[in-house]
Amino acid sequence: MTAETDTPRTAGSCCSSTGSRHDAAAGAQAGGVTTVYEVKGMTCGHCEGAVTEEVSGIEGVTSVKAEAATGRVTVASAAPLTDDAVRAAVDEAGYELVGRA
Repeated sequence: MTAETDTPRTAGSCCSSTGSRHDAAAGAQAGGVTTVYEVKGMTCGHCEGAVTEEVSGIEGVTSVKAEAATGRVTVASAAPLTDDAVRAAVDEAGYELVGRA
């Protein structure tokens, strides 16, 4: 067993033992890729909605969770996305993609 599997998870937690929101097994189950981006300028729920709407329009995206409080946008997709596609969507929403978190 590895150190990661030796560390107990909190019952009902969606986080892996390393503190990330997913682990390799979860990603494999979903059959896709999850990437977290840092976006500058989101301050409220309206901002989250605008970013979510634009990023959701990228081909292959299966889910988007934007969090204004952290400036992070978690994107699940069928295949890896190009940073240029995500940047264009975030720009269209009126915000700035800083990069991958």
